[in-house]
Amino acid sequence: MRRRFFLFLLALAGALRAAPPAGTTTDPRIFRDLEYVAGGGKSRSLDLYLPAPAAGPFAVVVWIHGGSWRGGDKARNPAAFLGADGIATASINYRLLQEAPFPAQIQDCKAAIRFLRLHAAEFHLDPARIGVWGESAGGNLAALLGTTNGVAELEGPSRDGLSQVQAVCDWFGPTDMPTLLAQAKTFPPTSPLAKETATILALLGATPSAEVQRQASPLGFVSPDDAPFFIVHGDGDPLVPLRQSEDLCRALRAAGVEATLLVLKGAGHGGAPFQVPELQDRIRGFFATQLKAK
Repeated sequence: MRRRFFLFLLALAGALRAAPPAGTTTDPRIFRDLEYVAGGGKSRSLDLYLPAPAAGPFAVVVWIHGGSWRGGDKARNPAAFLGADGIATASINYRLLQEAPFPAQIQDCKAAIRFLRLHAAEFHLDPARIGVWGESAGGNLAALLGTTNGVAELEGPSRDGLSQVQAVCDWFGPTDMPTLLAQAKTFPPTSPLAKETATILALLGATPSAEVQRQASPLGFVSPDDAPFFIVHGDGDPLVPLRQSEDLCRALRAAGVEATLLVLKGAGHGGAPFQVPELQDRIRGFFATQLKAK
């Protein structure tokens, strides 16, 4: 029944014909500064890149930037290379912790997915084929998108089921806030992990309740109907321990969800090891498989 209801929602979204919001562009296949929340300004806007010269409908992969929930911008779109495979990409902004506390960030990401699905017809997108990819803080948000469909407190004002995604690529995102915060207490205050958890406390509140920590933790929401995951993490990451991705992958598999963890030997928190062509090919293959037209 859940699947039939979701397909009904997709059909409804595809039937909508509202004019797409105005955006600025110098390329007819790039739509910049699209507000996915009316009046949301730069903080709640996205850039959409359509493949050329194909006509669509296109699968779309949404890039979610990192920056410890306090920095970063949609101007950088590492997913753009997927356009060569006929996949549209969108790079999104979301409210940073200086603007709003959690769960505003995941609610914004869900609003962006909903916007793309509701305007799929205007932009020649396939509303049934939406993937997400994020790094660090963006990886946390991508993983939450993949595990929290229908969780009322994270959906924001709209609870129409249109924020579901079909594939998740998570690069070294925190997945279990209670464990991470507890582990940081055993490290010196000047350590990278302790500094990162200080930012998490700024996001969640100086003394976050167990419930708030749970809401920010993809691990706690894993269920059999989650999207397939491709997780990449360096075993030398000083900010987000590898165990965070190991535990998430293990839980997804235990729930019967397709999940792959690629551990990059000697890699830290991003950097050159994540930019090699071999990894790009793995990501291309993952999204090509999971977002294949049915």
